[in-house]
Amino acid sequence: MNEYKIAVIRGDGIGKEVVGEGLKALEAVGSREKIAWGFTEFPWGSDYYLEHGEMLPEDGVDRLAGFDAIFLGAVGHPEIQDHVTLNGLLLPIRRTFDQYVCERPSTLYPGVESPLAGKKAGDIDLVVVRENTEGEYANVGGFQYEGFPEEVAVQTAVFTRRGTERIIAYAFELAKERGKAGRVTSITKSNALGYGMALWDRTFEAVSERYPEIETDSMLIDRACMEMIRAPEQFDVLVASNLFGDIITDVSAMVTGSMGLAQSANLSPERVGPSMFEPTHGTAPDIAGKGLANPMAQILTGAMMLRHLGEGAAADRLEQATLQVLAQGEILTADLGGSSSTSSVGDAIVSAVLSG
Repeated sequence: MNEYKIAVIRGDGIGKEVVGEGLKALEAVGSREKIAWGFTEFPWGSDYYLEHGEMLPEDGVDRLAGFDAIFLGAVGHPEIQDHVTLNGLLLPIRRTFDQYVCERPSTLYPGVESPLAGKKAGDIDLVVVRENTEGEYANVGGFQYEGFPEEVAVQTAVFTRRGTERIIAYAFELAKERGKAGRVTSITKSNALGYGMALWDRTFEAVSERYPEIETDSMLIDRACMEMIRAPEQFDVLVASNLFGDIITDVSAMVTGSMGLAQSANLSPERVGPSMFEPTHGTAPDIAGKGLANPMAQILTGAMMLRHLGEGAAADRLEQATLQVLAQGEILTADLGGSSSTSSVGDAIVSAVLSG
């Protein structure tokens, strides 16, 4: 029996609810696939910040180092500015453990209706690979004359050759593994950002020469958003900077049916430390605590965690159980046209895992 130590951070809003369903599903698949879980919960996030003035304690990131993975819900609070949650918890973890890959799949699953006319299951099947540790989220800059009419703000994006090369190479390797058409699309804006994105473009061209069997394309971020709505079936793997990856994945999640299916992984490919697995739907404070949230993104994120841990059979079982509930269409939350509760959906997936 394989055993794994998992750090659990439920976070804020609906994160507290959907993580519970994710843990239920992981326990169920563990019982079927002979996996023993050691879950350790940490009460970090916005509530912790409101009480202690920090998102996590000073030694918080160090305490995560000994775990096999981190299972995160969502962080964010309407009374706290987003940069506090981002720089107070997410970025320190990503950078300390060199989680430079944010991998976000978007698939139109059977039983899910896209808001785009004429799209059927499987027509949309793509992955966005987002650079996760530098770029526009580098938090380099400052203010002059703060609070005065003459106030000046300078925000600097940081692009390194090493950072761009390794994320682009990861995207090409993923395209090979997926075994589809084998196409990598670079998302850029070098017509306006003539230094950082110019380095990105040059690096993309250089890396692509190492993969002659993979088709390539380069799109400006605005065109990529347009094409994601006009013809998303053209995409296989997209590689993007920190900011552009964040933007394009919100679009890809919506064209495949719901943010409630938006799974995601923050990966440290070289295993510098634990990787972190979190859905991308946010905390949704308007429905938090009401049992309305869709737990499927959290559960599918759990399948990504299983696959990263080398538990492919368990990952397949959990993913197929979730897709079975989706396809049946009887127990779904409101975002997918149903009326079931968060826990009812979680229970249905657990039942599918145990009976599959």
